Amino acid sequence: MTLKWTLTFAAAALLAAGTAQAQISDNVVKIGVLNDQSGAYSDLAGQGSVVAAQMAIDDFGGKVHGAPIQLLSADHQNKPDVGANIANRWIDVDHVDAIVDVPTSSVALAIQEITKNKDVVHLNSTAGSSDLTGKACSPTMVHWTYDTYAQAHGTGTALTKQGGDTWFFITADYAFGHALEHDTGEAVKEAGGKVLGSVNAPFPNTDFSSFLLQAQGSGAKVIGLANAGTDTINAIKQAHEFGITQGGQKLTGLLTFISDVHSLGLETAQGLVLTDAWYWDHDDASRAWAKRWSQKMGGGRMPTSVQAGVYSAVMHYLKAIDKAGTDEAKKVVETMKSMPVNDMFTKNGHIRADGRMVHDMYLVQVKTPAESKYPWDYFKILRTIPGDEAFRPMDKGGCPLVQASAGK
Repeated sequence: MTLKWTLTFAAAALLAAGTAQAQISDNVVKIGVLNDQSGAYSDLAGQGSVVAAQMAIDDFGGKVHGAPIQLLSADHQNKPDVGANIANRWIDVDHVDAIVDVPTSSVALAIQEITKNKDVVHLNSTAGSSDLTGKACSPTMVHWTYDTYAQAHGTGTALTKQGGDTWFFITADYAFGHALEHDTGEAVKEAGGKVLGSVNAPFPNTDFSSFLLQAQGSGAKVIGLANAGTDTINAIKQAHEFGITQGGQKLTGLLTFISDVHSLGLETAQGLVLTDAWYWDHDDASRAWAKRWSQKMGGGRMPTSVQAGVYSAVMHYLKAIDKAGTDEAKKVVETMKSMPVNDMFTKNGHIRADGRMVHDMYLVQVKTPAESKYPWDYFKILRTIPGDEAFRPMDKGGCPLVQASAGK
């Protein structure tokens, strides 16, 4: 081979390498975990979600198509303006490719608009509003772990059919709480029950006494707590102190995580029926991952479903970049939708056109102290709810992406 041909082939190889590398913007994939790290949702998400995301990056190998994967994190303080400012800075200055976790629906809806307009991936694990895959859906967003529809139809339907056919809601006064109350109320009515009333509580809140007294006075068989995190913990503790459940009314946390049960203690939380997306002690794969996560967190605790969801979502995202050969947001999300989800979080999960990741959910009951045999042995699974039953039918959400795909 002549020197001329050697140089030509070398130039072509360099050009091809440069083209391949250019498919990864800035030659790095940046992922930002944006969540509550100091307030009501810091225990159920917080630093535990950051650790879960880093585990996914490490397990993937730290690089994709030769480009390093970097992780950023920040505290949005449950404030939409704070979250929006961080997201805009991350995208415009730091060139973040994906924003992950984002609890607090009002913050998540703000991030949804930003990421949609700026062509950045939004992988949401912890916000609840089903509007994220409904009227506010986005071609660059995937809603991973749960939503208010799934929570409502899991717990609301089950308790109503078990005889809890009259309900009163104590509702966190922002987007998530109102969505959870609405979706649960619809599930109760569909199951033949009635909603006797509701009251809005400020978020975050520490004193639920007046709201609990209104719920008690309603005579409803079930008091539904349409809140989460420390609000749920405070409300359940105070209801226990007031003797509400001892008086015959049933109390349910419509979004209760295993971290909440741990904070409450089994003596207080026993018997609670709730819906969750994942349980650390469900099978060998979930146990093995949970124990690794626990070690990285310093031991002494187990992950919530949303922290496990962060790991699963980030891993699926990185696999999609690898398959697509690019980190361009729309192409990556399209690729994510074409791939099944099979991992420690779920088996045979799939992502719909509206961005909803569909997977099985679980109706569980909190064990009594006598039933619990070892630390964090808190749940007994009453029923596995198939994903297609758990989540809202795609044609019922009003997502423009669904209408567009149907018209093709």
